[in-house]
Amino acid sequence: MCLPVVRQGVLKSMKRHLSLALLVAVSAAGVSACNPVLRSHGYRYTVTEEPNIVPAEDTRDTVLARLGNPSTTGTFEEDTWYYISSTRESLAYLRPATRDRRIIAVSFDEAGTVATVNEYSLQDGRIVAYADRETPTRGRELSFLEQLLGNVGRLPSEQFGGEQNLPGGAGGPRRDQ
Repeated sequence: MCLPVVRQGVLKSMKRHLSLALLVAVSAAGVSACNPVLRSHGYRYTVTEEPNIVPAEDTRDTVLARLGNPSTTGTFEEDTWYYISSTRESLAYLRPATRDRRIIAVSFDEAGTVATVNEYSLQDGRIVAYADRETPTRGRELSFLEQLLGNVGRLPSEQFGGEQNLPGGAGGPRRDQ
């Protein structure tokens, strides 16, 4: 009579341990999913190695030696180099968010010496509103089946000895034969 009671106690104990282990595993997976992932993009330097670019003293070569190749150059003012660095944070399934951005704009004069150095951060950025309008097209829209089965049963006119179309599609001028 004691044996079944002992087995029941062991089974209850094993069920408790199994459910506790399962709870710990699920909790660990849930907590690790909420851990943010940080990614750095661009040239990263610490505060101790802050670039010290002096206008009217430094040249293109000295800036290139200190900071390396620029991330981009100006579209309209080719004498401006931009060094861009940013940090993005991803959290689980959410869209990544930019947490930090630093842009150093170095402008040069005609002689190749540094004219100005400007620094921009995330707070200097502006949100640009895009127009989401669509340009209407001529004709009617076809369903998937109409597109798929649109030419079934149509034969090319060349097989019947009819007139040929010039390159450019239907409705264009026809050749006289």
